[in-house]
Amino acid sequence: MELNFKSYVVSDDKQRIQVQVVVDYLATSYWASKRPAAKIMKSIENSICYGVYELVNNQEKMIAFARIITDGATTYYLCDVFVLEAYRGQGISKKLMETITNAPEFEGMTGLLGTKDAHGLYEQYGFERDQARFMRRPVQINRV
Repeated sequence: MELNFKSYVVSDDKQRIQVQVVVDYLATSYWASKRPAAKIMKSIENSICYGVYELVNNQEKMIAFARIITDGATTYYLCDVFVLEAYRGQGISKKLMETITNAPEFEGMTGLLGTKDAHGLYEQYGFERDQARFMRRPVQINRV
């Protein structure tokens, strides 16, 4: 899937993902700052990924990203969503969310996500707050 939005391209072609951009951004995020680069690379490999790109001097620059984990039938989990700071306020996150929530492969599935500060964005695309139902198990390191 590829679509044009303003002067950008939204794509789910994983070959286009600029992994270092993702690693660098997540290193500064509140949710993944301690995630090792190798884990980030493996997560990209095992997920459906969307990127938003700008053509700069005949080279593609990735400016936004989202990752989806799914069983392909009942549930998907949206995570690692970001837009680089210099590109915020242009509707890029909204276009990314519109693209993902309208994708035929996620139709009829329950969508889940976690956020500390972007509830308003996700509520525009049908996500609802549900603090009473969900639980979280933090990362555990088993030392044997």
